[in-house]
Amino acid sequence: MIIQSIALLDQLDKDLNTFAMRVREWYGWHFPELKEIVKDNYLYARCAAFIKDKSTLTEDKLAGLEEIVGEEADAKLILKAAKSSMGMDTSPQDMLNIHIFTERMISLAQYRKELYAYLEEKMAVVAPNLSTLIGEVVAARLIQKAGSLTSLAKCPASTVQILGAEKALFRALKTKGNTPKYGIIYHSSFIGRASAKNKGRISRYLANKCSIASRVDSFIDEPTNAYGLQLREQVEERLAFYDTGVAPRKNVDVMENVAANLRKLADANSESDKKSKKRKATTEESTPQEPVAETTTKDKKKSKKNKEPEPEPEEVVIQTEDKKKKKKKDKSG
Repeated sequence: MIIQSIALLDQLDKDLNTFAMRVREWYGWHFPELKEIVKDNYLYARCAAFIKDKSTLTEDKLAGLEEIVGEEADAKLILKAAKSSMGMDTSPQDMLNIHIFTERMISLAQYRKELYAYLEEKMAVVAPNLSTLIGEVVAARLIQKAGSLTSLAKCPASTVQILGAEKALFRALKTKGNTPKYGIIYHSSFIGRASAKNKGRISRYLANKCSIASRVDSFIDEPTNAYGLQLREQVEERLAFYDTGVAPRKNVDVMENVAANLRKLADANSESDKKSKKRKATTEESTPQEPVAETTTKDKKKSKKNKEPEPEPEEVVIQTEDKKKKKKKDKSG
C-alpha cells in the first residue's frame, strides 16, 4: 500500500501542476490581473471557481474572497482589479467549461491532501523509526525503490546512500568518473543544511542511520519510534560536530539507553496488567454466584422419573419368531 500510495502521490503532483498551468492560461484570458495577486495554484483555482464572471464580482462576495485568500487586503485588491480588468469577455458556455475544470482541479488537490494524510498514518504503523528520522515521503520513496521494507532492511548502508542514483553510478563506472554521493536521501533536510564540503560525509552518516532504522522497523515486535527519535538526535549532533567540533555520543550507548527505557516501559505495563487482573479476580470472588445449574439438574432428574418406560422392541421380535416356529411345527404334524 505504501508503494502504491507514494507512486500515486507523485503522479498527482505532476497532474496538478499541469492542470494549474492550464487553469491559469484559460482563466487568464478573462481575468489576467488575478495571476499577479494570487500566486498559489490551489488558491488561484478556488478564486477562479468562486468569481466565475468578473462582472458579477461585487462587495457582497468580499467575505467569501477573504475566506479563500486569507487576507482582507488581497480580497480588496482582487475586487478593485476586477472592476478595471483588461481581460476579454467570455460566453456563458465557455465560463461553464472553465468552472467545471477548476472544480475538478480543486477536488484533485483535496484528494491529494487526504492521500498524504493516509500515507503518514500508514508509515507511522509500518516504519515509524525510518519516517521519524527522514520524513514520511523520503522514507516511502526508499521503500518503493527497494521493493519492500524487508528488502530495504537487507541493503547495506552504501546501497541505501545511492538508492535512486543508479544511472549516475553506472555512468561514473563506465566513464571512470566520480561516483554519486547521494540518491533519494538528498531530499532529506539534513543534507540541505550541511555545507558543500560536508554533504558527502553527512549523506554517508545518514544512510547508516537509515539502514539501522529500517532494520529495527522490519524486525521489531511492537512498533515504536523511540529509536528513530534518538537516531535523529544523533544526526543533529553530527551536524553540530561538523560546525563546532563538539564530539557526538557513541551509537552503542544511545541504543543501549533506548533499549533500557523500552524495557522499563514494558515492565511497568506488565505490572499494571497484573494489578488489573487481580482486581478483576477479587471482584468476581466477592460477587455471590446463584446455584442455577443445580436446580436445572434436579428438574431434569424429576422429569426422567415421571416419564413411563417405553416397551422394548427386542421382546416383540422374539415373540414373532416363536409364533413362526409353532406354525411350522403344526404344518409338519
